Amino acid sequence: MVTLSIILFALSEGETPWWNYPGFELWKFINLAIFIPLLIWFLNRVLGVRGSLRHRKEQISRDLDRARQERDAAVAKLKEVEERLSHLDSEVAAIQEQSKREAAEERERIAKATEVEMAKLSEQATREIESAGKAAKFELRRYAAETSVRLAEEVIRREMKPEDDARLISRSVEELGGAPQ
Repeated sequence: MVTLSIILFALSEGETPWWNYPGFELWKFINLAIFIPLLIWFLNRVLGVRGSLRHRKEQISRDLDRARQERDAAVAKLKEVEERLSHLDSEVAAIQEQSKREAAEERERIAKATEVEMAKLSEQATREIESAGKAAKFELRRYAAETSVRLAEEVIRREMKPEDDARLISRSVEELGGAPQ
């Protein structure tokens, strides 16, 4: 460095040399050339900037990879949704057709069940009518018998005389094997 200064001083005879021109002093550039490597060494050595920069670079790389994976997953999900949407019309038509078919089957099942129930109710009504008819016939016979007995009693009481009564009593006693008169 001293050699460089001597060479520069020798060249500067008389007027202001180019390297010492005001605003363009060479020493400023030399000073900057020394300062920048020292600054880089200091930042790397003392503060560990290189390691933190490397770590930050790796972190950014991992984040980019994760973002790519998430983007790919989102794109795949989007394709799946678009595919499902494209088939949605056919699925809706299939569901409508199935519901129409099930509704027709349900109507048919209900109609058959109604016919069976109507047949059961008709049969039950017929049995109840027959039962009521039998009960009415029985009641009518009982009533007719009671009325006949009552009317016969009235006729007998009205037309029966005391001598008829005595004759009937004696005949009953004889039939039972009782005492002679």
